[in-house]
Amino acid sequence: MRVRLTARRVSGLLLALLMAGCGTTKMTDSPRAATEMLLVSQAVDLAVAKIDFSPLSGQTVFLDTGALDKDVVDKGYLISVVRQQLLAHGALIQDERFRAVYVVELRAGAIGTDRHSMMVGTPAVSLPSVVPGLPTSIPEIALMKKSDQRGVAKVAVFAYNRVTGRAVWQSGSVESSSRIKDTWVFGTGPYTRGTIRERAELAGEPLPNLANPAELFGHKGEKGVPAPGATTKEQYFPNSDTPPPGLPIPAAAAGVTGGAIFADRQLLR
Repeated sequence: MRVRLTARRVSGLLLALLMAGCGTTKMTDSPRAATEMLLVSQAVDLAVAKIDFSPLSGQTVFLDTGALDKDVVDKGYLISVVRQQLLAHGALIQDERFRAVYVVELRAGAIGTDRHSMMVGTPAVSLPSVVPGLPTSIPEIALMKKSDQRGVAKVAVFAYNRVTGRAVWQSGSVESSSRIKDTWVFGTGPYTRGTIRERAELAGEPLPNLANPAELFGHKGEKGVPAPGATTKEQYFPNSDTPPPGLPIPAAAAGVTGGAIFADRQLLR
């Protein structure tokens, strides 16, 4: 009788322990892949950073975004980056059109991603079922496979006098791109590299730096320094209503084409 009672107690204790250790974890994914969002946002950062807004320094401006289609990818991010660049170059942004002397209109020719892939090997093939229970498809056999994804942004802005309607400045069309490349060799991979990665990765893990022995033994190295850019690095702006004399204004990067200041540029002085 005692043996049966002890066996029941042990069984109950084991069952309680197993029930206490059971649990579930809900795994979810965001509607858009993080890689795609990084590619798009970096392309936007690089494109807007090429525009020199210094002709509008010290002027009251209204940012007109009506030309942006509602389906433009990351429309809000693009508007915020352009507004930040205007402020960084000394422009005085107004929330209401009638309070500004100049209207700056923003448009986007292209914002999105492209993908290109290539494989050396045998693609997956589906076969008709002859014998019940046997597989009806041959899996992919890739000796080498690569997939390249690119983010593209093409933007342009121009300014005109709100009162007279005269054009005073245009940036010209500015284009920039970002990239990420995934490579598989004999089924091993992906080996990932690109502009949105601080360093090369293998299957989502950063590859160790052979020049740093500490990383070979599992010690994390210092975080990489992001590439410099007018909208991606920390910058201090003096707490003043107008920029002080001699405030350095970042110059536009090389590669901007079509920029022009029209005949009444004296209005901006």
